[in-house]
Formats: sequence, structure tokens, C-alpha cells
Amino acid sequence: MRAVVAGGSGFLGSHLCEALLRRGDSVRCLDDFSSGRAENVRHLLRTPGFECVSCDVTARFRVAGEVDAVVHLASPASPYDYQRMPLQTLAAGSRGTENLLDLALRHHARFVLASTSEVYGDPAVHPQTEDYWGHVNPVGPRSVYDEAKRYAEALSMAYRRSEDADVGIVRIFNTYGPRMRAQDGRVVSTFVRQALAGEDLTLFGDGGQTRSFCYVDDLVRGLTAAIDSHRTGPFNLGNPEERTVRELAELVLLITGSSSRLRFLPLPVDDPVRRCPVITRARTQLGWRPLVPLDEGLRRTVEWFLAQPETLVRSPERSAVGWSP
Repeated sequence: MRAVVAGGSGFLGSHLCEALLRRGDSVRCLDDFSSGRAENVRHLLRTPGFECVSCDVTARFRVAGEVDAVVHLASPASPYDYQRMPLQTLAAGSRGTENLLDLALRHHARFVLASTSEVYGDPAVHPQTEDYWGHVNPVGPRSVYDEAKRYAEALSMAYRRSEDADVGIVRIFNTYGPRMRAQDGRVVSTFVRQALAGEDLTLFGDGGQTRSFCYVDDLVRGLTAAIDSHRTGPFNLGNPEERTVRELAELVLLITGSSSRLRFLPLPVDDPVRRCPVITRARTQLGWRPLVPLDEGLRRTVEWFLAQPETLVRSPERSAVGWSP
């Protein structure tokens, strides 16, 4: 298989590129490096079948040669990124999705959209099944990401219905692991960075809000299962084991051995109170379920950060690029 992975130098994208190459596929990675990092895929440049191209998917582009799968991961995904790049986030979900769908259609290729649990907003139904329509504030501070993904899903389904495009939609819940940026605003990377630096761990509200944390290797297995399938979904991909944010903070302190304290801050606007996926559809139709326990995944993540201490102070600014045009 030859796969085009848009956003392939990002946290999830780089792991997906690795997984596809490991099983013998060839990969063309597209990225504008606005939130992805060149070093995430630098080690792949000598791998046969891999190429990385600097590309803005919101502009018109072409890919020469055969294409069997197109995976759309090209969007700012962390709170830090989509709040500093609101227009780019909306463009990635709209024009970017349309351009990548057109690419898949031209090549009769499978198209997989990486959507998000954010389409459920602050859910009024718990846990969340794929037939729940969500509870989203369309004008709130999180709306640029939430609504970009909701539009991307609608556009993908329109191509499915009107053009008979081979479309799959996955809704990704909180994912963590190596290659997260320490200062990207995600809760796992923030807690790990703060604990290793001896800073207070900052929790919003009383820390009682819940999330479901899925290790990146598990998530990538779900993505590859969606690529190999011809089912549309949408599919929830996440860990159905619900944890409070405070439980996560205490586990990070235990694993790191940090003496940091917990500091509680006011709850942000529209912060979801509870988030937990029902994964029955992914189990039955994709044969997927997460395998890595949270404590084991966090240990691997902490070990990665400790092995690369420069990542703890790196600012999340645009990476320098030296790739083919």
C-alpha cells in the first residue's frame, strides 16, 4: 500500500508513519510544520518507501503516482495550537479536508479522517456513543477545533453519499505518549513536564472532571485498522477506562517520584466535565481495543521525556524545515 499521511510529522502522524513503514507500506508524509516537528520523522528519511514533503493541504496540491490511502491528521490539535492558530485550524478542517478528499477520489483511494472526541463538546450523554450528536458551543473558545472537525465529518459523509468515496471516520479521545510537546497544553504532557521540573501541577476546578487516556501505540493500531477497513463509522478510538484529572496528576507524581504539589485554578470556559468513549463499534467492526494500562503508558512517556531533557524547555514554535518542496 502507498499511503499519504497529512500531518505526518505530528505526534500521532509520526507514529502512524512508523507503523505503516514497519509493515511494508510506503508513505508520503505531508506537513507544513506549523505544529508538527521535523525531528519526529527525521529518523525515517533513510527508510525505503518514505518521503516527507513540506505542504500546506489547505492549498491546491497534487501527488504523483499511485495512492491507496489518504489519512487526514493535518490540523492543530492541542489547546495551545488551535487557540493561537484559529483560522488555520478552521481551514484545515474545511479546505484541507476537501483537498484531501479530492486526492483520494482521484486515485480511488481509501480516505480516513482523524476526527476527535471534541465533536461531543461538553457531553450531556455519558458515556459517549457514536450516535450522540454532541453538546458544542459554536462560538466558544474551543469552537474553532470542535466545529472544524464537525464540518470535516459532514464533508466526508457528503463525499461518501454523493461521490461514493471510500470514507472512514475515527473520533480520537485523549491520546498520550512519546513525542508529545512538553508545552502543548495537553494534560498529560503538562503534568509530566511540571512534575519533572519540580513545579506545581496545575489542575482546573477541583480536578474531578474525567478523561479517558489512550496510549499512542494503541491508538495507531486503531488508525491502521480503519485504513485497512472499508467501513465508514464513525468509530470512537479511546480507552473506556474513565479517570479523573486529579487521579492522573497523582499517578504522574507517583511515577516520577516528584515532590510537586497540586495547585487548583478556575475551570476554563466550556471545559468538558466528563469524557469517556463507548468502543463497541470499534471492537466489533475493526477488531480493536486498547491494551496498554495507564500506569505502563505513563512510565514509557516519562522515560521518553527524561531521555530528551531539551524537550522540557522547547517552545512550541514552528520547526525549521529542510525537506523537498
